[in-house]
Amino acid sequence: MPHEEPLPFWLVNVPRDQWPAECPDFLKELGEKDRRIIGTPDSEYKKLAWDEVKHLISIDRVDLFHRVPSELRRYRQFTHRLVKEYGSIMNFIVNERLRWKSMSPRGRPFEYDEDIKILYNDWPYGIDDKIVHLVIWTKFELEDDAETGLSTPESHREIDLYVQKTFGSRLRPGNFAWFKNWKSLKSVHAVEHFHVMLYDPDPVFMKEITNNDVPMTAKFP
Repeated sequence: MPHEEPLPFWLVNVPRDQWPAECPDFLKELGEKDRRIIGTPDSEYKKLAWDEVKHLISIDRVDLFHRVPSELRRYRQFTHRLVKEYGSIMNFIVNERLRWKSMSPRGRPFEYDEDIKILYNDWPYGIDDKIVHLVIWTKFELEDDAETGLSTPESHREIDLYVQKTFGSRLRPGNFAWFKNWKSLKSVHAVEHFHVMLYDPDPVFMKEITNNDVPMTAKFP
């Protein structure tokens, strides 16, 4: 049998009748990690179960969260377009997703609801379909340790109290978890945010808490 050359990463997970003649612009500047993920067939990707998600959060290895290969491809295409249209991902987040007229907080961290917005993660990771991934955006800063890049003990306590108050009465204790990305992992640096993962939450509660938000992955073709 003739030896088949492996497909270039930019053709993997793309139907043959839609193959581009060359690598698309939005994939040309990718690092080795993203090239490797996008070059993996979706059929070989294993989504993380809830116990695996909680474990990675508990050991601060959120760098091991990855998107499904075809979803990462769509995400890179989307963000490439955003930068062209809005100048930066941050401009899009502030103007189209948050729609905050002012970025100045009214009060102390978590004191006023108007300083907080809960939205879906526009491009969630490759996790069990029953897991909902939310992003909590805040006008106020949440202090990080300068050496570790992780939340300070005081900041960690404030976030945890907020998460327990907001989600603890609507989900079982083991069915929600939060994390804050290391500085080096943040895709949006200028607007403070952290992440909450929920296992099999009530859809009605999700509509209430997100004000009927729809993630961009559901809107982008």
